[in-house]
Amino acid sequence: MNHIYLGIIRETKTPPDKRVPLTPAQCRELMNRYSGLEIFVQPSGYRCYTDDEYLAAGITLSEDLSGCEVLLGVKEVVIAKIMEHKTYFFFSHTAKKQPYNRDLLRALVSKGVRMIDYEYLTSEDGMRVVAFGHWAGVVGAYNGLRAYGLRNGVFELRSASACFDLEEIKTELGTVNLGNTRIALTGGGRVAGGAMEVLKAAGIRQVNPEQYLEETFDHPVYTRLDPWHYTRRKDRVDFDFSHFVAHPEMYENSFLPFASRTDLFVACHFWDPSSPVMLTRADFTSGKVPISIIADISCDIDGPIPSTIRASSIAEPFYGYDPATGLETESFKEDSITVMAVDNLPGELPRDASADFGKSLIENVIPEIVGQLDTGMLDRASITEGGSLTSPYEYLLDYLAGAD
Repeated sequence: MNHIYLGIIRETKTPPDKRVPLTPAQCRELMNRYSGLEIFVQPSGYRCYTDDEYLAAGITLSEDLSGCEVLLGVKEVVIAKIMEHKTYFFFSHTAKKQPYNRDLLRALVSKGVRMIDYEYLTSEDGMRVVAFGHWAGVVGAYNGLRAYGLRNGVFELRSASACFDLEEIKTELGTVNLGNTRIALTGGGRVAGGAMEVLKAAGIRQVNPEQYLEETFDHPVYTRLDPWHYTRRKDRVDFDFSHFVAHPEMYENSFLPFASRTDLFVACHFWDPSSPVMLTRADFTSGKVPISIIADISCDIDGPIPSTIRASSIAEPFYGYDPATGLETESFKEDSITVMAVDNLPGELPRDASADFGKSLIENVIPEIVGQLDTGMLDRASITEGGSLTSPYEYLLDYLAGAD
């Protein structure tokens, strides 16, 4: 392989993210595996892995990464810190025309950057190969249980960010006492898998959707719902998932039967703006929906769940929603809904999340970077290159040129 200098940049977004793309041990593993690869780490006082841990693994710390061709981060890079004509990997949050990152995309183009977005790194069959979704599910469900304890005064869990790792979180869950609480979890994949891991660790029994609707229980239960449970075709033709993905506007909500038997709602689903909403403000004020806590891991603001009126933060994860007014209120006020809508949940368990993410990079992406494989993965995820948008992302031209 050719000699490659790879740099791990310091996170610059405010507040800075503690996660890293590669842990110290993973950096060492890669340099041992690929003789032509050298890794440099920009010093940081905020990472979950300290500078000393990288030094102990034999990794060079360097403030100046201008000699590195490839730069890895996690969150968006502050425009002033972007170096020209480099290859960057990070979550850019630009490909869905996010207004707040239009200037970032403009800067990436003007500086001739090859921007490879982790979100669009896919296998040849279209499956994502790196993601933090599992850890969003873990922390989101944990926060939902924490909110239950605080709202009802029955137990108190430490914040996830105060726990060292997942094992410490599982120890905390030993204090959970939910009575006969009913939990509905929507969605599948990595996010739902992480949430289910936490609910299982808390001793909450899973039941199928039919049991959830038809039976009563003297212990806490949860059910996991797929799109065919919470939506249906308007013309009443049998549900077909591929049709739902292609034509979400042809579907309507069928979540209410489940919502009417739910106390805690854990939202892990993917939502398309053309899809039906999950709940309305009228549903909340009808007296037929007993949901008092919503852990909205999906965090679609002004989207399918009306109580998600803003994102919350790791420092202040909960806020209240008053269905009568549609406005924010105190977090645990009676007759309000407690909302958890942290939009960077994996950042609460940064060491576990980083190690898992780095493992996926090593298995699926690093071989492409060092030239050992070429499946087209990097091209598919390259949003900008050589001073322009790449052809798969030319649909962003109007967004790029749009007014602020």
